[in-house]
Amino acid sequence: MRSQMLDAIRDGSTWDLVVVGGGSTGLGTALDAVTRGYKTLLLEARDFAQGTSSRSTKLVHGGVRYLANGQVGLVREALRERGRLRENAPHLVFASPFLVPTYSQFDLLQYATGLTLYDLLAGSRSFGRSRWIGAGEAQERVPTLRTEGLRGGILYYDGQFDDARLAIALMRTVLDQGGTALNWAPVTKIVHQNGRVSGVEARDEETGEALSIKARVVVNAGGVFADTIRHLDQLDARPMIRASRGSHLMLDRSVLPGSTAVMVPKTDDGRVLFLIPWLDRVILGTTDTPVEGLPIEPKPSPEEVIYMLDHAGRYLARRPGPEDVRSVFAGLRPLIDHAGVKSTAKLSREHSVLVSDSGLVTITGGKWTTYRVMASNAVDRAAKVGELPQRPCKTASLRLRGATDAPAEDSLAEYGSDAPELRALLHSKPGLDEPLHPNLSTRVGEVAWAARFEMARKVEDVLARRSRCLLLDARASLDAAPKVAAVLAEELGRDDAWQAEQIRQFQSLAEGYVLS
Repeated sequence: MRSQMLDAIRDGSTWDLVVVGGGSTGLGTALDAVTRGYKTLLLEARDFAQGTSSRSTKLVHGGVRYLANGQVGLVREALRERGRLRENAPHLVFASPFLVPTYSQFDLLQYATGLTLYDLLAGSRSFGRSRWIGAGEAQERVPTLRTEGLRGGILYYDGQFDDARLAIALMRTVLDQGGTALNWAPVTKIVHQNGRVSGVEARDEETGEALSIKARVVVNAGGVFADTIRHLDQLDARPMIRASRGSHLMLDRSVLPGSTAVMVPKTDDGRVLFLIPWLDRVILGTTDTPVEGLPIEPKPSPEEVIYMLDHAGRYLARRPGPEDVRSVFAGLRPLIDHAGVKSTAKLSREHSVLVSDSGLVTITGGKWTTYRVMASNAVDRAAKVGELPQRPCKTASLRLRGATDAPAEDSLAEYGSDAPELRALLHSKPGLDEPLHPNLSTRVGEVAWAARFEMARKVEDVLARRSRCLLLDARASLDAAPKVAAVLAEELGRDDAWQAEQIRQFQSLAEGYVLS
């Protein structure tokens, strides 16, 4: 599959639109463009969704806390897009119950008022009406909840998803629609002609081959690295991104049995925290910590780990400890810098489209839930810059790869309509239907599938994004790495030295996900 992408690039023709960045915004932009009939290429420096887009809290939501900041328009837009996401990718996006436990009458009234407004803003795309529940039902739903002084809580409904799997569904939909996308292909130069952006130069990381690409318009969807791309266009471009680290802990399921998530409404820094059942684990997060520099693999600080465990302990009968942590992970949010705003928690999550003097279109800010609107705005602007035929956005009701109205209730549910074909592969040869590790549900055959149909090229592509093994259990993933390397080597025609290097690279990566 990847060789076909390279062949399409090498033919030397001019692309209508080249997208730089393969996270949620870049993939959404590529899909929007190709469905309008524009010849579209997406280039990603590493793997699809390698950065922030695979490191979220796994929520498709309007953002309850934004209401307190008066960002009603942002919440309304996000709730509308939340509904569209569930309609367009029902195999990956679903409604889930959330409990806001209350220990005072004032808190009960405050949260009930806010969540009633949340319901009203969702309108016909509501995921379920919020309601007050008593202490008894709260304990039934969350048996590990702290009961001393518990008055009950507000039960509301929001969206959950698998962020990396949705990104892969977007990538495959781009290909289904006739677009071209290539991972492990960093852009090294923005090319200009007569003072205007006329294309890019990139490099195939696997072979070192230089790729020269002509384009009518280039869209920078680099996320937290958007300023890096902007500086390739204009060396003295004023930085517009302030990065904030959002850290998470993946906890053992015993911390929160049942299917109801918990929203921790009061924290010392003013953010909310979530405890969310997800893939037979529990996600605890997220923090909001300003960072200097842009590490490829951001890591939670010891202070963030203590902060999250302590706050969870205020609402649970037992404070989770290090022994409950299966993995730790963090992502960097690309927040738009506003003069005079010191706290990243107070920076707006709205997005922005900027066009440079030479015609580079940059789309940044925003959040996963609103990726489709961001993409539509970016392509609208890009079409004008590139003098492309004006065509309307077509993605509002476009169902993504694998979409099924009745997703299977099994471990292959995230593959949606592709599940029968994958199941046939799993049973085609002995050993393919075996799990990679006793503590992981991912099967050996899913590695082969990822290489054949999802452009997985490295062990980390499989264990971190095509599956979520690294996030679910870092130590088990370390044990599974040699088996993954062997399957990939067979699929990609690699030798023993390649396998050894892949195992070494993954071990170095995964050590950062183990709580030390």
